[in-house]
Amino acid sequence: MSLWICDARLVDGSGAPAYRAHVEVTGTTVARILPGGSAPPAAGTDEVIDAAGRVLMPGFVDAHTHALFAGDRLDEFERKLAGATYLEILGGGGGIWSTVRAVRAASEDALVALLSERLRHMLREGTTSLEVKSGYGLDTDNELKMLRAIRRAAAVFPGGLAPTALLGHALDPADPNFVARVVEETLPAVHAEFPGIAVDAFCERGAWSVDDCRRLLSRARELGHPLRLHADQFNALGGLELGLELGACSIDHLEATAPEGLARLAQSGAYGVMLPVTGFHTDQRFAAGRALLDMGGRLVLASNCNPGSAPSGSMPFVIALGVRQLGLTVLEAIRATTSTPAALLGLGDRGLIRAGARADLLLLWHRDERLLGYELGGNPVERVWVAGAEII
Repeated sequence: MSLWICDARLVDGSGAPAYRAHVEVTGTTVARILPGGSAPPAAGTDEVIDAAGRVLMPGFVDAHTHALFAGDRLDEFERKLAGATYLEILGGGGGIWSTVRAVRAASEDALVALLSERLRHMLREGTTSLEVKSGYGLDTDNELKMLRAIRRAAAVFPGGLAPTALLGHALDPADPNFVARVVEETLPAVHAEFPGIAVDAFCERGAWSVDDCRRLLSRARELGHPLRLHADQFNALGGLELGLELGACSIDHLEATAPEGLARLAQSGAYGVMLPVTGFHTDQRFAAGRALLDMGGRLVLASNCNPGSAPSGSMPFVIALGVRQLGLTVLEAIRATTSTPAALLGLGDRGLIRAGARADLLLLWHRDERLLGYELGGNPVERVWVAGAEII
């Protein structure tokens, strides 16, 4: 099958300015790109779509999500609006522990259904590939249950799905040997069933300490797992430095990172993943995206979709916040939600519109990509293709 998308305003994901083009898709890949002033394809092509100047861009790649969860935190949100602090909610058994209880109570089939529904919603807003973490099980059986649910949902999701084992998420106060149990029991079990999966941890006060994270991630690295690390969300405790020392692929959050820390990150080659929905929803603190880019760093923007601090999987909203709060241009924000996260996740065949790339494409309602940064709310996506097949 051959498809031509003609007279599109092409934003190719590289950060280069948009231009008019005709794009040919053959099978699952982009076959060629012709300048918009050239003649349209000859008659006989299987399908021709007249984009009429609307924006054609790569599908979004969301490289940091906690999209697999059960239950909700609506009651806690009302308490927060009434003035309760996070620690008060946590002390009352809320916060992450409410989600842990709901995940533990849910069957694997129920978790597959919940994640699949969220993936459908995210696909409608243009997310064609994403990462999904475990981390709400907090014991071996339930972490494996979550990872199996992610694997099953991935098998029926038309887009791409990269799993991550978030084994260092929260601490179980009822188990004084919790860190040792994770390192000595849960990690080996995950390694046996999911060899090569990325392993993640949350380095923060009240969560995993630098020493705890070192113990987990050092062993994961010995077993051959790529590493990721949540660090510097509220406090710069040394997690960023630990992640760089151990060769983590990415350091995620970075709201509390000082300029010298950003400079070390930029010089390292690791990716800096910033999560502006979290700042919008929680405390109006945002990471310094402009500074990281100016230092030559690899910037990724992601949704952090989760039931507590970032209840959104909308990448258009992430772009709008990146422009407003992180000081990015629209083209920089698009690159940070397409080609750069694709590289982080090892999905080098997508995130860019170029000959030979997988045809994960979005046709927007807009005729100017700057509207992605300007508009708040709503869905700018008219049509979605995944591997050359029109999904929406």
